[in-house]
Amino acid sequence: MMLIRLFSFSLLALLLTPAARAYELLYTAIIDPETKLARVELALKGEDIPSKLVLNLSSGRYKDLKSTQDLQEKGDKAIWRTEGNESKLSYSFVIDNQRKNGGYDSRITKDWAILRSDKLIAPISATSSGRSSDTRLKLVMPEGWSSALPYPEIEDGLYQISDPNRRFVRPKGWMIVGKIGSRQDYISGTDTRISGPKGQNIRRQDVLAFLNWNLPELKKIFPLFPDHLLIVTADDPMWRGGLSGTRSLFMHADRPLISGNRTSSMIHELIHVGTGIHGDDQSDWIVEGIAEFYSLEILRRTGGISDDRYQEAMDKLIRWGKKAPSLLVKRSSGPVTARAAGVMLELDKEIREASDGKASIDEVARALASTRGEVTLERFRKLSEQAAGRPVKTLTLENLTSKSNKILKDQAKKSPDDGGGERQGQDH
Repeated sequence: MMLIRLFSFSLLALLLTPAARAYELLYTAIIDPETKLARVELALKGEDIPSKLVLNLSSGRYKDLKSTQDLQEKGDKAIWRTEGNESKLSYSFVIDNQRKNGGYDSRITKDWAILRSDKLIAPISATSSGRSSDTRLKLVMPEGWSSALPYPEIEDGLYQISDPNRRFVRPKGWMIVGKIGSRQDYISGTDTRISGPKGQNIRRQDVLAFLNWNLPELKKIFPLFPDHLLIVTADDPMWRGGLSGTRSLFMHADRPLISGNRTSSMIHELIHVGTGIHGDDQSDWIVEGIAEFYSLEILRRTGGISDDRYQEAMDKLIRWGKKAPSLLVKRSSGPVTARAAGVMLELDKEIREASDGKASIDEVARALASTRGEVTLERFRKLSEQAAGRPVKTLTLENLTSKSNKILKDQAKKSPDDGGGERQGQDH
C-alpha cells in the first residue's frame, strides 16, 4: 500500500509540474535585389535560451556581424554568448554564388532569387539547457514578390520551421522568392509544389504530371518521404543540372524528365530527397548508385519504359562503368556512378535469388532511409546480408575495386562496348 501511495504521489507531482516550454527563435531575412544581399537577424526569446552559439562562417558569404550581446569572431567562427531572456544577432548574406563551370547554384536578380535556406542561415551549434526551439522564418521582400519553401506557410512570408531531430532548428532546403509562378498538388500524402520565375520556359504542369505518375511508386520504397516537397526550376544562368536538398530540389528548366539514355535526373534527385543519406570518403558510390539505379527502376515499375528498354539502358551504364577502375573514391560521378548502378542491379538479383523472392534491394534502401545520415560500405553490406540471409558476393572488395569484376565480365559476353552515354553530373 505504501508503494502504491508513493507511486501515486510521484505521478501526481509529475502531472502538476509545468512542461518545459520551448523558447522562441525567429529568423528574419530582408531580401534586397539592389545590393544582392539578404540582411538576416536571429532573435532568441524565452526562458533558458541557448547560452552560447557558434556560427560557421567558412563559406565567406556572411558579412558585417552584429549582436546586442557578446560576439567574438575567431577565424571562420563567430562565438555568440547570450544573457537573460532575449538576444539578437544580425549579418549580411551574399546571395550570388557561381560554380566553377559558370552556372549559379544561388542567384538574385531584380525579379527573383533562388537559394538554399541552409546557406542563408549560417550553420550553428548551440549550447543550451535541453529545451527545444519554436522556430519561424520571416521573409521581407520587395512589393509584389512572393515565396515558396518546403515548410508550412503560416501567413504571407512567414514559415513554421521544424526538425524533429534537432532542438536548435535551422531552415533547410531550397527556396525561391520573387515574381514566381507555381503549380501545386497533393501526391500520395505529400504536399508537392513546382515553382519558378515567371516569364521563363518552365513546364510546371509537365513536372507535376510526371510526379503524379512516379512519386507514388517511389514512396512505396521510401514510406518516410517528406510530407512537403518543393521543386524549384529556372533557366540560365542557373546551374544546368539537378541539386537535391532537404524536402526539396533544384532542376534546371532545360533538363528532360527522362534523358536520352532513359534515366531520369528528376527521379535521381527525388531518391536523394527520400533517402537523406551521404557517404563517407569511400561510400559516395552507394549514395549515387542507389539514386541512379532507381532512376531507371522506378520508370520500369510504373511502365514509363519497357523491360527491354530498361535492360538496354542498364547495359549502357554497365559498359560506361568500365572506365571506373574502382568504386571506392571520395566523389562519385560519371563512370563511377554508372558502374555503381550496375552493382545495385547485381545486388538486387543476388538478394532476390538468396531469399527466394521474399526480399530485394528495396529492403536495403528503405533501411538506409529510415535512419538517414552517413552510410558506410560496412553498414551497406550488413543490411544487404540481412536481406539476403547470407553473405553477398556482389559487395566483396575485389568486385568493387577490380576493373574486371564479375558484372563487367558477364556483360562483355552479351554485347560489344559502345562507350555508353553521357549524362549531366549530379550533386546533393
